[in-house]
Amino acid sequence: MAKRKIIEIDREKCNGCGLCTTACAEGALILDKEKKAVLVKEIFCDGMGACLDVCPVGALKIVERESAEYDAKAAVQHVMKTQGPEAAKKVHGASDVIPHFGGCPGSMSREIKRDSSEGKETAAGPAQSELTQWPIQLHLISPVAPYFKECDLLIAADCTAFSLGSFHQDLLKGKKLVIACPKLDETGAYVEKIAELLKNNTVYSLTVVIMEVPCCSGLYRMVQDAVELSGTRMPVKRIVIGIDGSIRN
Repeated sequence: MAKRKIIEIDREKCNGCGLCTTACAEGALILDKEKKAVLVKEIFCDGMGACLDVCPVGALKIVERESAEYDAKAAVQHVMKTQGPEAAKKVHGASDVIPHFGGCPGSMSREIKRDSSEGKETAAGPAQSELTQWPIQLHLISPVAPYFKECDLLIAADCTAFSLGSFHQDLLKGKKLVIACPKLDETGAYVEKIAELLKNNTVYSLTVVIMEVPCCSGLYRMVQDAVELSGTRMPVKRIVIGIDGSIRN
């Protein structure tokens, strides 16, 4: 067994609504005889925490502890038996187990149709970059860098700037930037690092930009945990970008 991220359920808080059981694509959660959420098997939980977003009472959280590794193959087989092949297509890692499934919604291949006139430069010339500091990757930034001293802070999932054509003008302008990927990065120290940044600087506003795919919501939760750890009580604005490049909220 290795230490990894996995769901933890507070039975006292759980009200038995069952929303988490439907939000979990891997079928890792069910309601027991007492109408409380429980893990079916730890190997079915991918630790991404899509279920956290739907729990109305805060009974769920992601923790790091010793556990058997997530088993995509076992999860696919479990969902196939309990919910059928269409549901199994949405399991995290399904494309690695059964390639023709296409994987979870966040990694499904798709083509986005665009008007041929979109993105062309105007007579005024190419759009100007609004990036005002370097580095920007969360692993590389220093929480005590001078450019964070008094700033509006934007924490963005890696893919957002590629998906939203007007990212610089609509979201980045006037802000300092930190980027991260909650799915592919080693995120163990991220909460503490963001908390340190918030404690050591005067941050006027905090915005988190994520993609609409389920795993991306993990970045928003990390920032919320960091705010709590920092003791700043700072409100966090969340912006969701669609895969088609639209701002969803």
